[in-house]
Amino acid sequence: MVRGRGRLAKSHDGINRRSLLIGGGAAAGLLVAWGLWPRSYDPSLNAGPDERVFNAFLKIDTTGQVIVVVPQCEMGQGVTTVLPQILADELGADWRTVAVQPAPISPLYANRLLAREWLASDWSMAAGDLGDWTIDQYATRNALMLTGGATSVRMFHDSYRDAGAAARVLLCQAAAAQWGIPWESCDISEGIISDGAERRMRMADVVEAAADYKVPAILPLRQGQDGRLAGQDLPRLDTPSKIDGSHNFAADIRLPDMVFASVRLGPIGDAVLKSVDEGAAKRVTGFLKLVRQERWVAAVATNWWAANKALDLCDPVFTLVGKPLDSEDMDAALEAAFSSSEGRRLYEQGDLLPVFEGATILASEYAVDPGLHLAMEPMSATARVVDGVVEMWMPSQAPGLARAAIADALGVGTSDVILYPLHAGGSFGRKIELEAGVQAALLAREMGRPVQLLWSRLEDVIQDRPSAPAQARMAAKLGRTGVIEGWLAKVAAPCAMRETWARIADGALPHEAAAAAGNEASRLALSGMVPPYAIPNFAVDHYPAATGLPVGYSRGNADIYGAFFTEAFIDELAHLARMEPMSFRIQMMGGNPRLAHCLTTAAAMGGWQGGIAGSGQGIAAHQMQGSHAAVLVEAGVSGGKLSVSRIVAAVDCGEQVNPDIARQQIEGGLIYGLAVAMGASVPYVKGLPTRAILGRMNLPRLADIGEVTVELIRSTADAGGVSEIAVPPVAPAIANALFTVTGQRFRNLPLLASE
Repeated sequence: MVRGRGRLAKSHDGINRRSLLIGGGAAAGLLVAWGLWPRSYDPSLNAGPDERVFNAFLKIDTTGQVIVVVPQCEMGQGVTTVLPQILADELGADWRTVAVQPAPISPLYANRLLAREWLASDWSMAAGDLGDWTIDQYATRNALMLTGGATSVRMFHDSYRDAGAAARVLLCQAAAAQWGIPWESCDISEGIISDGAERRMRMADVVEAAADYKVPAILPLRQGQDGRLAGQDLPRLDTPSKIDGSHNFAADIRLPDMVFASVRLGPIGDAVLKSVDEGAAKRVTGFLKLVRQERWVAAVATNWWAANKALDLCDPVFTLVGKPLDSEDMDAALEAAFSSSEGRRLYEQGDLLPVFEGATILASEYAVDPGLHLAMEPMSATARVVDGVVEMWMPSQAPGLARAAIADALGVGTSDVILYPLHAGGSFGRKIELEAGVQAALLAREMGRPVQLLWSRLEDVIQDRPSAPAQARMAAKLGRTGVIEGWLAKVAAPCAMRETWARIADGALPHEAAAAAGNEASRLALSGMVPPYAIPNFAVDHYPAATGLPVGYSRGNADIYGAFFTEAFIDELAHLARMEPMSFRIQMMGGNPRLAHCLTTAAAMGGWQGGIAGSGQGIAAHQMQGSHAAVLVEAGVSGGKLSVSRIVAAVDCGEQVNPDIARQQIEGGLIYGLAVAMGASVPYVKGLPTRAILGRMNLPRLADIGEVTVELIRSTADAGGVSEIAVPPVAPAIANALFTVTGQRFRNLPLLASE
């Protein structure tokens, strides 16, 4: 197992190429050319007696089974099908023989793309002109394995393609040697090696011999379209086990002599455990022990129900430093941020001052509440500690950082922590947090036996790190022809991605990370705020805010409120200009044909009526992560409740390996966006959410969702992200639709807030 620091130094001063080379050394995983890698840096893969390791992403056994190694966390997004499909396509494998294995923690699987997107603004000043190179080196040498930001395919597509191509060449070389012909005349299709004439051989027949051949300096890729797997709607590899119930999630793990635990933390903020009534807990049948830590207490029992019941009865009391969190105070903090000296102009084009000076402008204010993750699977982990070696079973979007945090908490080396990554039963970004794994490990050490920790739904909601709340002040100047001549967006919000990084990489406590959120402006908090339209003069300002609520990584991140502010305001401007909303957008998209195509396609498929009064139709567009989308909805209000009868989405997400999985992710994103519009948010009073039961969250149900249509626009562009692109435009499309029905502008999310 590769040893790495796993934590980012809190100061980036003095980072340069020389210090990184000296500090990392060759063994830290320098990026090398394919011709040298992986031969000079062996993959740390375990191989059974009948398995042969071909590279960091592939093993093949002597029966011909193709075992693809996947470093990304499967959260339902289909990554354990799409990445193997890329490799199997280039290899020429029979899809029926493909299996998947999670990757060990290794520099070979570092997600450099997400690291760049996440850390670039923080590292740019420290690294100077070495920004990308520095981040790449840090991510690789510290085995920074990350899942998120719709980066899995964008980051690893070429690696899996090349891994499949390399194995195909080696197998062809071994077969050609037996036949006495040039290996270049051989190919593999559906798992069979052939010379294009009469000779045929199974891959299994030459697996052992192939491992001894060398990959050529120039790696040839497959030519032609016959027998290709890429672009096909192949069945997901994880579907059968999820249907028959054999698939193991975190709460399904069972170990000999295992016990179960539930945990209670204090109210949101700087809370320290004060007292518990252990005598009450002892009255519960099956109760074993209360384990106290500074900031949490856990009950351990022979079953989870008994552990959770014991915690209810023991009535933990916490001391909270400072004023308890309250929604009104959060709103006030956001409002006050606009007057802060920490505000910065982070995006600018043209010159706004002469455009706005003396002109009549339209100004509107918007607000978005924090959005809870509400994954079906609460936080969970299973741990076993024997002779200083820690074994962990948990879903994690950042396994290397999770391992480092567990090692720090138990005072052991990272090489003494073995993490078995599991699929997540939903996440939306929640499983990037580490605390459940740390708690489970501490409990296992305390009990001297395996412990499975499962948070209650109540605890999962209280301790959630929701998406960031935000307020915006939007202003624009329209020209005589109806085009936007000037655009100004001021956004007050904490930076959720910075807070998340402070917790998982720097070890900051949640309240510490939240308190620091108001110190520095960041482009990460403005994602989605740069308008995708040809506006000659615009500016976007960020006013960082410390609201007291720890916020975190979520599906869509800042694009959720960025698209809502932008697309709802665009609709207001179209109405002021007395123009049909789609045409108003199209006239400003001369340099953005892909997004324009999405808009016209969604309008045509949805029977767009021009956004006339009473139509109940609304439209919105968005672009992110190399993808473009437009959403048309038909919505209304009935009995004070939002009703969405139809959603039509047109998406250009580049060339997709598995179009059906792309559609699934877009459909899921649409429903997630609908949840953002309808509910998924709660008020906070005295440091606690006012409700924590899913049935009271005003989430969309099947009866609330009408017809959903997704059109993937054919494209030869590189694959863009699909898991998040459909989330941001849903809420503004609904808000725009409601205006046609009610005549009122809905400028707050959720759209119909309820206590």
